Amino acid sequence: MPGVLVAGGWGLLAGSALVVGALIGYLVRIPAGAVAAVMAFGSGVLLSAVSFELIAEAHDKGGLLPTALGAVAGALIYTLANVALARRGARHRKRSGGQQPSESEQSGSGTAIALGALLDGVPESIVIGTSLLGGGAVSVVTVAAVFISNVPEGLSSASGMRQAGRGRGYVFGLWAGIAVISGLAAMLGYGVLGGASGAVLAAITALAGGAILTMVADTMIPEAFENAHLWIGLITVAGFLTAFGLSQLES
Repeated sequence: MPGVLVAGGWGLLAGSALVVGALIGYLVRIPAGAVAAVMAFGSGVLLSAVSFELIAEAHDKGGLLPTALGAVAGALIYTLANVALARRGARHRKRSGGQQPSESEQSGSGTAIALGALLDGVPESIVIGTSLLGGGAVSVVTVAAVFISNVPEGLSSASGMRQAGRGRGYVFGLWAGIAVISGLAAMLGYGVLGGASGAVLAAITALAGGAILTMVADTMIPEAFENAHLWIGLITVAGFLTAFGLSQLES
């Protein structure tokens, strides 16, 4: 099977966790503390993946300077895009409480939330695609980390969307669309960057790492801290060690 299709399949698999989480979050009334705990665990998983899979891999491919520049660029791009979307109603897109505005409260917030979900998911998927370059096997840890972290993202956000009065069609259509785009982004990462140099691949990988790290700090940890602040540290460490353990098994 062509590598680009393999990359797309892995990206779609990781993105499908958003739909799983959304189904749970929208159809089942889960206590806010439980949602926050799952979000904290997902934050720890992503922190581990960024540290040991993305930034470390970028450094191995291209050295410190491309890695640092890429990570800063990723953080800056994500922050600027997030600020713009926050002003249009997407600031609390991962919050499970009543923080998300309804369309009547802030016109255009639904579109902003959809774009925010896209902003959160694309960097992760591109990295899945680039991990297959050079004939290598996909990074199981990266796919697992994205999948595990996507479940609480979809769960928390869908729960908040339900409380904001958004219908099932919007919620499930949004997350199914993001899952498909995740697959396409993985294909893009594989197809477009196939001939890139080590320094360019390092910068792209680090860019995704910087964007993901910023996303965790801006959107996931605040939701976790809101309702599980006494336990957030312990739960986050559990997620971090789970992903780290997977990386050791893979190596």
